[in-house]
Amino acid sequence: MTNLSSIYFEQAKKLIPGGVNSPVRAFKSVGGNPIFIKSAKGAYLNDVDGNSYIDLIGSWGPMLFGQANPVIEDAVRNALANGFSFGAPTYNEVLIAQKITDMVPSIEKVRLVSSGTEATMAAIRLARAFTKKDKIIKFEGCYHGHGDSFLIAAGSGVATLGTPDSPGVTQSTARDTLTAVYNDINSLEALFDANVGTVSCVIVEPVVGNMGLVIPKNGYLQAVKMLCEKHNALLIFDEVMTGFRLSASGYQGICGIKPDLTTLGKIIGGGLPVGAYGGRADIMEMIAPEGPVYQAGTLSGNPLATTAGLAMLGLIQSNPEVYQRLEAKGKRLAEAITKQINSLNMKASVSQIGSMFTLFFTDKKVENFNDAKTSDLIKFGQYFRGMLNRGIYLPPSQFESWFLSDSIGEEELEKIIIASWDTLTSMQNS
Repeated sequence: MTNLSSIYFEQAKKLIPGGVNSPVRAFKSVGGNPIFIKSAKGAYLNDVDGNSYIDLIGSWGPMLFGQANPVIEDAVRNALANGFSFGAPTYNEVLIAQKITDMVPSIEKVRLVSSGTEATMAAIRLARAFTKKDKIIKFEGCYHGHGDSFLIAAGSGVATLGTPDSPGVTQSTARDTLTAVYNDINSLEALFDANVGTVSCVIVEPVVGNMGLVIPKNGYLQAVKMLCEKHNALLIFDEVMTGFRLSASGYQGICGIKPDLTTLGKIIGGGLPVGAYGGRADIMEMIAPEGPVYQAGTLSGNPLATTAGLAMLGLIQSNPEVYQRLEAKGKRLAEAITKQINSLNMKASVSQIGSMFTLFFTDKKVENFNDAKTSDLIKFGQYFRGMLNRGIYLPPSQFESWFLSDSIGEEELEKIIIASWDTLTSMQNS
């Protein structure tokens, strides 16, 4: 039987580095070849060979209401008639900026860009300019895109490929990036004390999704905020993943912290390429043309992306109960899989908050990157392939969060739970 995914992948490898345009898609850490997707609708992905899978990636976060939501689809289809890209202002840019500032109290002004990586790169440049200090602090295993300053002890795809630091990042850049241990406030305090007066900002995923899902300890983020204030450093929340996924005002709306700057992406584009950074007006007013900090982009505020984002944020505002539904689904899945691994006495643990979820193949409670790295990657690969064979499409990396969507109903949840049990028992018996 012809396998079009394998044929396409062999062709892709001759034309594209590694055959993929984002490293984690290559399936290197889970074995086998990637599956090429033809279409998606609701809770399902459909591949080029006619197979259908329950989607637990959700395009790595944006598909809160499922794939090809009809409200977003109709909005984009109507916008197509007006053109694709203008390189000039549109009113939708103003409208989406208004929605973002209305929904996220810490954001007084916002700048649209084309990706999360652009947003985080611009945010730290702005922080350095505003504070007139050079160093930044990030956390081991937190991934903020592929900007040079962030590829120091990075998580996500970098961790998946076993490459903690990327060649091509200069030593001078690395010297300006300090790395703390997530959930360890003493680690952060020691860095501040050893670099007095030189730290411009701390950038953190408030809930980490890029070493697998890791949740902050009670009071941890509040302590981070206090240290930043003590040392006159800006606090940047990277909510590219968590923004509008965990609440209508991001995780900052749950924890009650107002960061100085916030980076966003994914959901604010409704699935189309987009990013944004925003925060206090006095900081954002340093961005050109209002101020001296330069940042620009031809496709920033693209009319199709802003149209999709407006439709998505409108759906969230008109369906505030979506977060309660997603929390209930996430809890049910977490409880079911926890019961499975306990009954099989397997070395594994579950992390879950709202619609984000990770099954770690370690018996440790994962609170930081070192804990995550104790996971058995061979076992995760077995689990991934077993679930895929049973029609469940997971992120192809131990170091990534799963994402539930509102389109996953009772039938899909039951299929996921049964597939997990069958996969785990098969692993146990092999």
